[in-house]
Order: sequence, then C-alpha cells, then structure tokens
Amino acid sequence: MRVILDPIKISYHNLNGAKFRSFLTMLGIIIGVSSVIVVMSIGGSAQKLILGQIKSVGSNLLGILPGASEEKGPPATALGITITSLKYKDYEALINQNKVPDVLDAAAYVTGTALVKSSTETRQVNYQGVTASLINVENVSVNQGRFFLKQEDTNLSRVAVLGYNTAQDLFPNADPIGKDIVLKDQSFTVVGVMKKRGSSGFSNTDEEMFIPLYTAQKILLGIDHLSFVRAKVANEANIERAIADVKATLREQHGIKDLDDDFSVRSTVQALEILTTITDVLKYFLTSIAAISLLVGGVGIMNIMLVSVKQRIWEIGLRQAVGAKKSDIILQFLIESVFITFSGGIAGIILGAMVSFLASLIIRHLGYDWQFSLPIQSVLLAAGIAIAIGLIFGMYPARKAGRVSPMEALRYE
Repeated sequence: MRVILDPIKISYHNLNGAKFRSFLTMLGIIIGVSSVIVVMSIGGSAQKLILGQIKSVGSNLLGILPGASEEKGPPATALGITITSLKYKDYEALINQNKVPDVLDAAAYVTGTALVKSSTETRQVNYQGVTASLINVENVSVNQGRFFLKQEDTNLSRVAVLGYNTAQDLFPNADPIGKDIVLKDQSFTVVGVMKKRGSSGFSNTDEEMFIPLYTAQKILLGIDHLSFVRAKVANEANIERAIADVKATLREQHGIKDLDDDFSVRSTVQALEILTTITDVLKYFLTSIAAISLLVGGVGIMNIMLVSVKQRIWEIGLRQAVGAKKSDIILQFLIESVFITFSGGIAGIILGAMVSFLASLIIRHLGYDWQFSLPIQSVLLAAGIAIAIGLIFGMYPARKAGRVSPMEALRYE
C-alpha cells in the first residue's frame, strides 16, 4: 500500500508547492471534462423532453408524412425537405372506415410562420392549418370559446383558435373571444383559446395558433398539399394492421404498384425509436467534439511534466542513490500525472454540473418542461477519460525520468 500512498503524498506536496502552475496544468482538463459533462447533460435533458412530449400525445397514433424513407430512418420531410405528394383526398381516404377500419379519426395539418396583430400587440407566431378533428385526435381541449366546426375545414372560414400563451400575449387582461386579429394581412376572428399544454419538443404549443385547413392552404400559404396527417387507432394492439391498411390505401390513392412508396407511415413507438437513435448519435457526436479539448489538455500536461522532470533531476538522482528503482521513479511521475488529471477531472465535473443546472433553470424559465439530468455514465466517462489522459500523456515524461543516470543527476545543477 505504501508503494502507492507515498508517491501520492509526494505528488500532493509537489503540486501544492506550485499552485499556480498546477492550476494552469489542470485547466485544459477542467475545460474538457466540463464540456463533456455539459454536452451529455443538456443532450440527455433535451432527449427526455422530446421523447416525453411524443409519449404524452399517445401511444396509439400514426403519423403519415409525404416522402419515402428507410424503415429505420427519418422521413425526408423531417430533414426539412418539402414534398407535395400528400393531399386532402388522401386524408379523406384514411378516415374511410371501409378502407382503414382500425382508425377512429385523423387530422390533417399544414404549418407556417408569420406576424399576428391584435389591436394593441404584435407577435411572431407559428400557426397550424388543421381539420376540426384535431380536438379528438390529440385529446386536447378548449379553455374558452370553441374549436372549429367540421364545415369550417373547407369553406375558407376566417376563424382562429389561439394557444394559451398567444392569447395572453395578444390580449393581455382582456377576453379574446370575438376579437379580430390580422395574420399576413388577413383578418381572423378569435373563436377559442386552447387549454395550457406546455412545450412539445423544442416548440411550445401554447405559443401557436390554429386556423381551418383550407384557409391556411388557399389564403395564407398558396398550396394544395398537406404537411402531414395524424391518425388515431382504436386499439393499440392493432397498430401494425392499421399501418398495413394505411399503406394499402395510399398506394391505391397514388397508383403505386411496385411498393415504391412516396409516403412514410410511423407509429408513435417507431417515432420514439427513430428519435432516440438520432438524438443519441447527435449527443455522442457532440460529446466526441467536446472531448477533443481533453487531448489538448493532455499535451499541456505532458509538456509540464517534461519541464518538471528537468527541474527535478537532482531529486531523481538523490532518490536513486538511496535505493529507489527505475520503476519507482516511473511510478512517481505517472502518479503525479494521473493526480493532476484526476483532480482536474473532479473540478471539471463540478463545473459542468453547475453550468448544466444553471442552463436547466434558464430553459425552465423560458417555459419548457426541462428536467435537469446528470447521467452517472457521463460522470464515470469523464473521470475515466481524465485518468486515461494522465496515464497516456504522463508515460513519456515518466519513462524519461526513469532513464536519468544517478551519477549525472547528482552532478546536475
């Protein structure tokens, strides 16, 4: 035990005797480790937020998007590519019980962004053109007024339902029902306000607004395609059968005979699996980028240890003269290197946790249901990398110290 404890004590006294140099040596490791902790913590929290919101929508939903995709890959529209193959007649076919008997209801969507104005306020808002069935498919409810009527889906009605926060922003301390707003130079009458729902992924649904589907398509966006359709399956056990029926129906609608689909169908479970894979890849990619700074810190430690070897040649010779073996000298410098990186790693973990916690407070203050997350694997990974850096970059200075000749060392000035 003394073989390990004695070098640790010597390392502590040597580092404590040169506090500022020791701090500068540790700084690269502190920054690198804290970067790894912050990326993994914030990445894990963001992943929980996105997946949690998808789970909250329901496990018996299907998403139908335009554009083909690999079985395990994201649809093209999820990558920001606009595809116009999904139409309103496809939506009508999907709610036909004779074709897709397991689908209880479905809602069609288009999306846009524009300035919206009330008599006193102006806000940038994300709006959705939706069918009246949204209220049933997503199991949402109205806090004030009403949602759209079925006939308003296609008769170009200029009515709007505001998200909870949007209503508060546009009509502070006032009842918005029956008031007029202007969206892209078009006047709409507010007929309802949604109940508070919270954030969904990186967007806050309370800050959106909803207008009838045809109104959004024809008047605001000038399009005739859908962004996506969401279908509600009666029984979760029948998800696979419903997916098969949806695919068969859309192939018939689009005249597809060779299975070269121009659409994608995903269940909530499949979406969770795909998003988990994508967010994991992004999280670990960013972590690897952050870890590069650890290599920089390792090079700095090697340089400082080489300087330390040169400054302590007389000490090395004295220890050899009183019986220290070459392996003892190498172990001494290796332990000093690991001691520096491990101490820097601990400081980096603490700093990274503090930054991540502060970020979580700020994000929660912005209205997102953000949970502070500090995965134990990120702490163990950071500590392990720090020790490995100490061993790898401390090996060369340690071996150089071990090769010092006792006679030359004692004559060294």
